[in-house]
Amino acid sequence: MPIQWFPGHMASARKKAAEAMAMTDVVIEVVDARLPEASSNPMIAELRRFRNRPCLKLLNKSDLADPEVTRAWMESYNRLPGVKAVAISAKSPAEVARVPALCRQLAPHRDDGVKPLRMMIMGIPNVGKSTLMNALLKRKVAKVGDEPAVTKHQQTLDLGPGMTLTDTPGMMWPKIDHDADGYMLAASHAIGRNAVIDEEVAAFLGEILIARYPDRLAVRYRLDAAAMAALDGPALVEAVGRRRGCLVKGGGLDLEKAAQILLQDYRDGALGRISLETPETRAHMIAAAQAAAAQAAAAGETGEEAAGAAEAGGEADASGGEGD
Repeated sequence: MPIQWFPGHMASARKKAAEAMAMTDVVIEVVDARLPEASSNPMIAELRRFRNRPCLKLLNKSDLADPEVTRAWMESYNRLPGVKAVAISAKSPAEVARVPALCRQLAPHRDDGVKPLRMMIMGIPNVGKSTLMNALLKRKVAKVGDEPAVTKHQQTLDLGPGMTLTDTPGMMWPKIDHDADGYMLAASHAIGRNAVIDEEVAAFLGEILIARYPDRLAVRYRLDAAAMAALDGPALVEAVGRRRGCLVKGGGLDLEKAAQILLQDYRDGALGRISLETPETRAHMIAAAQAAAAQAAAAGETGEEAAGAAEAGGEADASGGEGD
């Protein structure tokens, strides 16, 4: 089932962010290091390019992501004009302390002591914007919670001499083009639970974990090699349920509870440092979508038919990419 999530307040947040962009020198875009492209709102790039604003792209939660994959993403982003990519954990004061200086490098015209350096934090829900804001200001000014869309109002505060910082609510975009992106976002808790079915999300996550991190699963859930070889995503959820005693009355498996265990283990880092996409798997997914769209156009199929074909290829690439 395709996942879409665009609460009403986000349309208003986009309008206010566009207005604030005119008075911003540097955009600090916070993404989830485990899925940097899937967690990058295309509207943010559109807004900052319209205003020709440089971007400090912070790959947050890097302590939860596969370090080799994170390095590959930073190399990819740092080849883009006007973009500086850095991997951080917003929970690390030392790493957060580097952010203002990095922003000054992107806006050298604001280093004259005459006008303040104006920075704006943007990103989708639950990627750590509020944690970053509080760490930069060294006091709690933004509500933090393990739920998407905690922040609903924009605010601008003085960061220090000659610096201001605007915090914006987490913004999704009206339509997620690739089903795989929706599932990765849901697995990483960037989408409200009312928009997803946990068992489906956990099964999708399981396919990626089986393909790329089978040893982590074997250790965490005490699965032997023979058992691992027979698993797909749904079967992994069942195996987790059996191992963790997730039973309903009558002795059947409570698959919803089992799915929640797998998802929470991933989100908390209990499975180790995991990345859900790499530059290569992303490129494969996009190429598959484009090829399916071209084939559909040639055959006279509808856009929905083309999208379904693209996702079939894209999800296969997402779960079967190179080992990290």
